[in-house]
Amino acid sequence: MQGQLLKAVLEAVPLPAVLIAEDERVAAMNAHAEEMFGASGSGRHYIAVLRQPALLDCVEETLRLRQRRRTRYLTTELAREATYEVTASPVEGEDARGALVTLVDITEREQVGQIRRDFVANVSHELKTPLTALLGFIETLKGPARNDAPARDRFLTIMEREAERMNRLVRDLLSLSRVEAEERMRPEDRVDVAALVESSVLTLRPMAADAKVALTVSGASAPVWVRGDADQLVQVFTNLIENAIKYGGSGGRVEVMLETSARELAFRGPGVRIDVVDHGEGFDPVHIPRLTERFYRVDSHRSREMGGTGLGLAIVKHIVNRHRGRFRIESTPREGSRFSIMLPAS
Repeated sequence: MQGQLLKAVLEAVPLPAVLIAEDERVAAMNAHAEEMFGASGSGRHYIAVLRQPALLDCVEETLRLRQRRRTRYLTTELAREATYEVTASPVEGEDARGALVTLVDITEREQVGQIRRDFVANVSHELKTPLTALLGFIETLKGPARNDAPARDRFLTIMEREAERMNRLVRDLLSLSRVEAEERMRPEDRVDVAALVESSVLTLRPMAADAKVALTVSGASAPVWVRGDADQLVQVFTNLIENAIKYGGSGGRVEVMLETSARELAFRGPGVRIDVVDHGEGFDPVHIPRLTERFYRVDSHRSREMGGTGLGLAIVKHIVNRHRGRFRIESTPREGSRFSIMLPAS
């Protein structure tokens, strides 16, 4: 009866739990633990079941010192690395003594922490370069170039460019923060996405003309209605078209195409698709899964020279997610790239 009660208690624990007896053999395991360590663990020595050195040391100290110990357990589950926080607690009973080992999955918490650390490191790196340049030029202007008018004008031009770069970075960081905060709140306004596309194209025509790029738009002659945030959608279209002109303009042509579908597979209902296509250099598709990560660039040097912050596509992704849409990227080296936005029609 006691064995059945013990097993029932362990099964009620919503975590992997292993009870180790005083003779160092596994007395009982719940189903969660059996999934991790195997169903044949009961009755075996805990060393043969738990195996990982840090985990074994934790259990050994708990059994020997009768004190609670904690450690971490790293494993690979279904092609993902998982991290568990392990607690080994001494068990004192009238008829038996031992240790209860429980494992809490902290993988997501660890990933969030790593993302935060990477983000801080990236922001620091992105700000350090222009700040270093500004400090260097200021020192030069206060010293050797104090009375050198041509050098002073040249340095001030560079300083202005670096200050603008920092301003763009701060602006994009604030925009990304705002979009992430609103991502769970779906927009309620009904907006004409065709008019927004036309507005974005009109704004960027001078830039395309300066770059000698033919910018064309099709399918936007009639109103197309979606539930959305007009300002954010304009930000998406402007970002994608601007990128196409900057990085795909070598093909001499950028196309913006809008089409509607009575049944879009992504939504199982009516949808709107906006494609921004360039015919430039393209890039290796191996980069596509990471393009929407913060600060990820296919060509870091070229992106910085073009004034990119590395946050644009991350902002696009979060805005599209807020609109319950889909974002797709396709590219072939030397043939160009296609960036597609799919939104549920209103």
